[in-house]
Amino acid sequence: MQKILLILLFFLLSGCSLNNPFLSGEVDKVYVVRHTAYLKEHRAYFAREDLKPIKNGKKYLYLYNKKKKDLAILLHPKNQYRLYSLSYPDKKETVFKIHRNTRYSAILKKLRRKGYYPADPEKYGYITSTALRRYKGVKTILVEVKDYSKLLTLYKEAIRTYNAKKIQSVKTSLPKFFIASYYEKYRKRAKTKAQTEQLRIIGRKLKLYTPKPKVETPQKITENQNLTETHKTDEAPVERVITEEKPQKSVKPYTYYLHTAPYEELRSYLSEEDARENLTYNQYRKLKERLEEEELLREGSLEELISAYKRNKDPRYKSKIMLLMKKVHETQ
Repeated sequence: MQKILLILLFFLLSGCSLNNPFLSGEVDKVYVVRHTAYLKEHRAYFAREDLKPIKNGKKYLYLYNKKKKDLAILLHPKNQYRLYSLSYPDKKETVFKIHRNTRYSAILKKLRRKGYYPADPEKYGYITSTALRRYKGVKTILVEVKDYSKLLTLYKEAIRTYNAKKIQSVKTSLPKFFIASYYEKYRKRAKTKAQTEQLRIIGRKLKLYTPKPKVETPQKITENQNLTETHKTDEAPVERVITEEKPQKSVKPYTYYLHTAPYEELRSYLSEEDARENLTYNQYRKLKERLEEEELLREGSLEELISAYKRNKDPRYKSKIMLLMKKVHETQ
């Protein structure tokens, strides 16, 4: 009996939920999903119940260390800031303890000393996605990361040196979004036929360069040929093979996904490779923002919705807040 009481006391003191006594070892941790030669995928669930906004109402911030090639995420739970590496899952998180008067700028200064600066992950070859999820009953932020940084560096070197051999054996495809403008810059700089040809090979590999189809001119038929063909009556007739063209997938316009598409359809569209290839950088970012807004409306806590409503004054948030407040009142 004494042992059971001690165990219960341990869980209470450590802040663990009795319903999920081992959850502390599963959340707030980065996991490896897949590792290949040129692509790494990582995933993490971060508890969001006690998270405070860091900047512009957002409860997370991406930072990058160029020297260590490390993408990290900063969170602000209660009386501390925590920095988690998304590039190196085994790396222990860095904890910054704070006081009541500690400002975000002071934490940012400390991070800069360590080589971490706020950054857009896509600039360095990372595709990130966030979603609000319940993990075993606990409200969390799901963070998923695809790391193409090594492959991006390799392609940039091949383009810069006009050397297609560097990427000939690579099978992993690199999203066009990362490299299209860089490729175009060096395509314009190419001065020799050899350089142009090397870039064409690289462009085909990236599906950025499509050769123009050859237009075959109809052959002239002479009178002698006509006579010969008319006398070939004994030969078997040539069989014509009719190939049916596959119907092309209908692509809905960007404005549809920005204003009209339901949540599930938008989420499905953004998870496809076609979205990366057909959208510009700004279009993709706006759709991601809309998806995050929809996630917040569906899964956000009362505190998060109020914080968001103060910024955007969106009537949908107000309706959701009133609904949640009504539910809280009814349960009391």
